[in-house]
Amino acid sequence: QVQLVESGGGLVQPGGSLRLSCAASGSIFINAMGWYRQAPGKQRELVATITKGGSTNYGDSVKGRFFLSRDNAKNTVYLQMNSLEPEDTAVYICCAHEFIRDYWGQGTQVTVSS
Repeated sequence: QVQLVESGGGLVQPGGSLRLSCAASGSIFINAMGWYRQAPGKQRELVATITKGGSTNYGDSVKGRFFLSRDNAKNTVYLQMNSLEPEDTAVYICCAHEFIRDYWGQGTQVTVSS
C-alpha cells in the first residue's frame, strides 16, 4: 500500500518562500507525483505535477512562482514556493499517480500572513 509523507508546511509572510517535500513508499509503479491544494470555499485545484520523465504541469495561479522537482530514486518531489501571497493559503495535498489509481497524502497547512 502506498504511503505519502509530506513535510515543509507552515506560516510564512507575504513575499516569502517555503519548500514542501513529499515522499512516496510502497509502490514502484508511480507514473507522476505532484501537489494539489484546497482552500476554504474553493474546490481542490492543481498546483503542480511532474512525471518521471520530467514533464511538469503548473496551475495558472502559481506559474512563475512555484517550481516542482523530483528524485525518482526516492519517489520524492519538492515544491519550491516563492513570492507567496495570502491567496496561496490552503491545505496542500501530495498525490502519487499510479497507473491504475491515485494515492493522496494527509495534507499540510500552508498559511501566508503578516
